[in-house]
Amino acid sequence: MKMSEGVEWAAHVCILLHWLQADDATPVPAARLAEAYDLPAPYLVKQVQALTRAGITESVSGVRGGLRLARPAGEITLMDVVTAVEGGAEAFACTEIRKQGMNAERPASDFRGPCGIAHAMRQAELAWRRHLASVTIAALADATPSSVPHDARRHFSRA
Repeated sequence: MKMSEGVEWAAHVCILLHWLQADDATPVPAARLAEAYDLPAPYLVKQVQALTRAGITESVSGVRGGLRLARPAGEITLMDVVTAVEGGAEAFACTEIRKQGMNAERPASDFRGPCGIAHAMRQAELAWRRHLASVTIAALADATPSSVPHDARRHFSRA
């Protein structure tokens, strides 16, 4: 399964907002977030809009407006971010080709349950989703060397 780079960008934005909000809940303009990672602002804006629609970030309007986390980083999982950016559709869609062609005349009773391929794919996806749901933005932020959030705060303290 391949995810868009928007997932990586959105997750890093969440971690960065967590670090910046540790001292101050001042919203950060999306353009500043894009600049911090040398990303194209229009594309990053699409990712943060998806985060806002999902209730992960909130947008604050006004002169000192921008983005901030909508809830504590310990309550935001990597699965939340993936779902916000990529959607919640299953990665594998079984089209039941086993019922076609050479098997078209077989009785329906031969196909009562899902095929082994569909079952294996679903189990793998559930394991992947469960793991991402167990990893919070706070845990990812905490696993980063302490100099990184310090440098990020210093970068954003410069006007």
